[in-house]
Amino acid sequence: MDLVNGFLNLVAPPFTFFTLLFFLPPWIFFKFSLSVLRSIFFTENISGKVVLITGASSGIGEHLAYEYASRGACLALSARRESRLREVANRCREIGSPDVIVVGSDVSKASDCKRLVDQTLDHFHRLDHLVNNAGIAQVCMLEDEDEITNLRPVMDTNFWGSVYMTKFAAPHLKNSKGRIIVLSSSASWIPMPRMSIYNASKAALAQFYETLRVEFGSDIGITIVTPGFIESELTQGKFLSHEGKMIVDYDARDVQVNLTPVGRVTGSARAIVRRAMRGDRYITEPKWMRMTYVWKVLWPEVVEWTYRLMCMTKVGGESRHDTLGKKILDITGAQNVLYPENIQSSEMKSD
Repeated sequence: MDLVNGFLNLVAPPFTFFTLLFFLPPWIFFKFSLSVLRSIFFTENISGKVVLITGASSGIGEHLAYEYASRGACLALSARRESRLREVANRCREIGSPDVIVVGSDVSKASDCKRLVDQTLDHFHRLDHLVNNAGIAQVCMLEDEDEITNLRPVMDTNFWGSVYMTKFAAPHLKNSKGRIIVLSSSASWIPMPRMSIYNASKAALAQFYETLRVEFGSDIGITIVTPGFIESELTQGKFLSHEGKMIVDYDARDVQVNLTPVGRVTGSARAIVRRAMRGDRYITEPKWMRMTYVWKVLWPEVVEWTYRLMCMTKVGGESRHDTLGKKILDITGAQNVLYPENIQSSEMKSD
């Protein structure tokens, strides 16, 4: 066994290098051509099909619901805030969805996920797309957390919520040859400080669904979405605090997002639905964020140093918010260029 591993240690690196050198360019051209052909000839007609969306009361989930509704899909919308969810449902009916049901649920509870799938099937008798969007974020240093179990809701919602939903929905998606669209994040590869549990939950999601591609084969399509910063409750400053409570803190938002452009949710949702309907395996919005994965692979030390400099280095004060990135943001007024109007306020408020 050691002899075989020794042989592979010698052979695998040059074999990989020459494979990339000679086969990567034609493979990229083939994938591009296939993408163009799918866009023209093989885009799924979602009209009349049933789409279940978690976390549909705000942000990306809300606007994904509007995009599906405008294409004539029937919708099952889920979130914890039922009153807000009903407003979204009414809007979906206005813009073209023939039938919408609202199911209040907490995806961190397996029983709620089963009830959500069961009610969807009882009403529509089928399921075509499952959109696992529900998620929450935490902002705190691991060493500052006195009670580490306060951060469990991040993994329970972001990861286990999607696992539960997929477990209960999978048999019905197989029957319809349906698709799962899962909202992971570019945070799955970017080492953003103060968001370690959130980053880990999104990385776990990506690997979970990569494995399910092998297990499901062609029975269920899987689209993994890895957005950067998009208009959402997260970019509006809503986080799980180290005390285990949901808070709104614009200063903390500015420390985390600082000089990264925030994408508009309407365009991102439109791109996600369009590309999921043509069968894309991966979607990153905005597209330039895909390059951060390349940077992380090729220059991990530089990426880590940059995040320490911009998000950890304190300048001109002792507050935890006095970081270089936020100082540049405040001094230059870059918010007005980098952030959409509705998230530019730096005033504190509660939710």
